[in-house]
Amino acid sequence: MTHRREQGIGSLSRLAEVNIETIRYYERVGLLPSPPRTPGGHRSYSDDHRRRLVFIRRSRELGFTVDEIRNLLDLVEGGHGCGDIQEAALRHLEDIRGKIADLERMARTLAETAARCEGGDAPECPILDILSEEDKPL
Repeated sequence: MTHRREQGIGSLSRLAEVNIETIRYYERVGLLPSPPRTPGGHRSYSDDHRRRLVFIRRSRELGFTVDEIRNLLDLVEGGHGCGDIQEAALRHLEDIRGKIADLERMARTLAETAARCEGGDAPECPILDILSEEDKPL
């Protein structure tokens, strides 16, 4: 049985270590269900909201996009097994590795270009030259 401790958005924000505006955003995009409201109109969040928000925060910390998190939540709520969740995680890992490769390529290009730069008052600047080239991939 789930213990239902109701809390306001400020308390939820502190407990889940998420900004209040981020909570509202996750509600707007459908990652976090809208909570019931008190007679005074304030949001009243449960521990289920807190747990889900922590899941979302941790997923974001690992670089999952909002759509990827939505997919993970659908898998969890749909009763899918660990294999389906692993597949989603491995797809994300492959994306991360691709981004790392792109960043390493960019770093090499920038380092090589900066090493050719004489600095100072030299009229020619290889950094500006490479940034101005239209047809050459970085």
